[in-house]
Amino acid sequence: MENIYNSSKNVIQNLIKESQKNSSFIPILLVLLSIPLPFVFNNIALGAFLLVAFITFKKQNFSFQKELVLPIVLYFLMIASYFWSIDSKETLGALSKEVPLFLIPLGFLLFKNQTSEQKKKIIEYYSYVIVAFVIYYSVRAVIRYFLWDDSRVFFYHGENDKDYGLVPKLLNAIHMSVFIALAFFYFFTKEIKSKADTFFSVLLFGFILLLSSKNIILVVLFLSLIHIFFFSKTAHKLRLRNLIVFGLLIVIVFSIGRIKDRFKVEFQTNTNKSLSTAVVEGIPPSVHYVSIKEAWTNPTFTPNDYFNGTAFRVYQARIFIELISENHVLLTGFGLNASYPKIKEKAIQYNLYMGEKNNPDSGYQSKNFHNQYIQNFAELGVFGFVLLLILLIVNIKNAIKSKDFVHFAFAILMISLFLTESFLWRQRGVVFFTMMYCLFNTGIRTLNSSKVE
Repeated sequence: MENIYNSSKNVIQNLIKESQKNSSFIPILLVLLSIPLPFVFNNIALGAFLLVAFITFKKQNFSFQKELVLPIVLYFLMIASYFWSIDSKETLGALSKEVPLFLIPLGFLLFKNQTSEQKKKIIEYYSYVIVAFVIYYSVRAVIRYFLWDDSRVFFYHGENDKDYGLVPKLLNAIHMSVFIALAFFYFFTKEIKSKADTFFSVLLFGFILLLSSKNIILVVLFLSLIHIFFFSKTAHKLRLRNLIVFGLLIVIVFSIGRIKDRFKVEFQTNTNKSLSTAVVEGIPPSVHYVSIKEAWTNPTFTPNDYFNGTAFRVYQARIFIELISENHVLLTGFGLNASYPKIKEKAIQYNLYMGEKNNPDSGYQSKNFHNQYIQNFAELGVFGFVLLLILLIVNIKNAIKSKDFVHFAFAILMISLFLTESFLWRQRGVVFFTMMYCLFNTGIRTLNSSKVE
């Protein structure tokens, strides 16, 4: 008990010390740490962040940083889209959700720049709190398993009122995987690891696997291999051994039932032929699983057709091209958050499943494009698409220049995630991306012991 007290006391003293050095330290940290919490906490933290920025602003601390202007320009384009939006009410409502693109860079412009050591501390505290979230949801899953005797509590996110799933549906397994992945790379890339660091790395990686986001799992594995074989000091000496050990670990992991099933369904549906009950167990005979080829070429579908993740995104890309061509909105797009009526029109045209009578939102017509690049293009036109690309190019360019592997991991994760998720169209997504983007790209470099060379 005394050790816990002393540790807590040291943490508080360190926070006070860092806050005295730079007033932005705690506000930035609070915004990041409140992202997985209910929205009200994150809104309060964001308000406090901006308030402290204005109160402590000193003219001599202000420096124009072109990297911070890009998110602000993107937000101004969103505002402008109101004037040509096909659904101005939806656009107006969405502007408040996207306002972190303006407020967070503004706060960073007003604050005195963080030192490299303070930047390191922010990432460190963030990573430890993410570990706390992981432990909480792990214990929660174990308790629910004993209560409900259902293994679904250990995987993905909840899908119904009883909330089976490792994390709540509102939190979203894919988004949570991204939050955890960044913390994982903080611990994983430390050259000098304590036993606790190694344990946290294993814990976070295991949790990412259980969340079962195929995209994030593959990217984390890819980045881990890059670090192991090319950037760690022991890479040249232990490449063969590391490769064998890592390969065995992957084989074991992907042999786990539910994780194996999620990948099996994904890859076995993405052939020229559709799925049948003979291919993957548990599929009702009346349900037809749509393949990638069918999603791209079928002239029509039926309400019994089911799109897995990849096939649905192919279908969405298909209708995006059709919508841009048919409506002649290449330059402007439909307006922020105004593409839903057009998506619904296409769902009706192609006879897709429209959801249950008492829950119409469960149909395909209520889903966005699940691709940030397409989402930007469809709603903000070619300029919104180009702005997004510039943001990502600046981000990865600075990551390579800074030789910071955690920044590099963040850049690659965002590029990949945007292929499968409209991440910036979600409150947690836009706050996380904008805060990390500003933190990594304002000339402040994480002094992580592991660096891209």
